[in-house]
Amino acid sequence: MKIQDFYFDLPEELIAQKPSGIRGQDKLMFLDKITGQVKHYMMDDLPDLIEPGTLMIFNNSKVRRSRCYGIKTTSGREQEFMFLNQTCIDGITKGDTWNTMVKGAKKVKPGNQYKFPDGSIGTIIDHPGDEGTEFRTIQFPFVVSEDWFESNGHIPLPPYIRREDTEQDSERYQTIYAKETGSSACPTAGLHFTEPLLARLKEKNIDLEWVTLHVGLGTFLPVREENIEDHKMHEEVYTIPQVVADKIALAKKEGRPVLAVGTTSVRTLESAADENGKVKAGRSSTHIFMYPGYKFKVVDQMFTNFHTPESTLIMLVSAFAGRENILNAYKTAVENKYRFFSYGDCMLMK
Repeated sequence: MKIQDFYFDLPEELIAQKPSGIRGQDKLMFLDKITGQVKHYMMDDLPDLIEPGTLMIFNNSKVRRSRCYGIKTTSGREQEFMFLNQTCIDGITKGDTWNTMVKGAKKVKPGNQYKFPDGSIGTIIDHPGDEGTEFRTIQFPFVVSEDWFESNGHIPLPPYIRREDTEQDSERYQTIYAKETGSSACPTAGLHFTEPLLARLKEKNIDLEWVTLHVGLGTFLPVREENIEDHKMHEEVYTIPQVVADKIALAKKEGRPVLAVGTTSVRTLESAADENGKVKAGRSSTHIFMYPGYKFKVVDQMFTNFHTPESTLIMLVSAFAGRENILNAYKTAVENKYRFFSYGDCMLMK
């Protein structure tokens, strides 16, 4: 398939630049993946659209303050770094050495040193994990802790949000159930959920469980190949508790639907499943790339945001609900002034 098969016209004013006034007060589109029919609701209507007994799976990864700015020690030039993950050499995680994505990477050469706001200095090094022109490995003379990111980092807002992060983003670019720190971008489908809404779901006998996938380049790096089959996904680490794997097996046995909240939850469950749909618990990594033709083994229903044209995410939802259905639904969303992307509105597909 060609990348242009997943293009749609999106007016720039529909790209949400900030969250809605109150968390959870967002538009919700329902898409019937069989007929392609769409209906319009509000997020508050969600519990009435999900049948009792459904097993909902959320991603509880917490966003790290991973956008950091260092000053080149020889020139005083500021350089932006997006910290992605600790490097792993010969199976050993190196807490002092991190893979990063950088702007203007051609000027960021091995041996360059950068001073960060707390005075610490990192050095660009050669490393077998370096890929392409966007990635650089930076090493510090100490193990980088979460406290270091709190002192030096910013909320990693996506590039289509054209402003600097604010204190509001510290709260709103994080799900209310975020627990396990490690993501370089938020699993944004979860941003719509509030404590009262989760309570209403439980009252309706809808089972809620959590997995963890730390969002990185596998989720948000753009597709640059004309033929999408040539695109290579980057690995992302996930964890599935045994209790969740057991509940999925029971739901499947009893014929109850599994509803994944967000594409990261979808990728986690489908990556961990064998050909019979049995999900294996534990910690692993995935570079799964889902596009039309993919056969879903675990996920029966999906809740997600509206995604970027020609992205791996719109390809994933097209695999789930059909490319024509998705493009028609997105056209309807544009006509009805839905807000798109991370801080935008949402869609339920079943």
